[in-house]
Amino acid sequence: MTQRQRRMVLVATILVGVASATALAVTAFRQNMLYFFSPTQVGAGEAPLGHPFRLGGLVQGGSFKREGDGLTVHFVLTDTAHSIPVTYTGILPDLFREGQGVVALGKLGTNGTFTADEVLAKHDENYMPPEVAGALKTAGAAGHPGGKVQ
Repeated sequence: MTQRQRRMVLVATILVGVASATALAVTAFRQNMLYFFSPTQVGAGEAPLGHPFRLGGLVQGGSFKREGDGLTVHFVLTDTAHSIPVTYTGILPDLFREGQGVVALGKLGTNGTFTADEVLAKHDENYMPPEVAGALKTAGAAGHPGGKVQ
């Protein structure tokens, strides 16, 4: 084999290695991405069934129920246009309450109930997660005359 052929084999090997590493990185990145969906988007069928994602909205008033085990809770997340029932087993954040903005991480079941693995609540009265605020604004624009969210 000539010097030129050896260099070409080396260059080809390096290119195959870089392409393989890039493919693995992209695959891992896609598998670990967590998308955010509003209740309206989930209701429209945009959220993936059986894959984890973040669901954000307001805890609907009167929807919070605790089971006898003390850890399992049921509540409804709404963006004022659509509502999604949520089930969570664990300790809720201290700031969790009805009417507050919440982001839940979990999976949507075939029955339409979102099973949360983690629930995050806003940290003060002036803050709402940007995704939740945007979802409420979008739902308000679509569901209320004048496009305002109360």
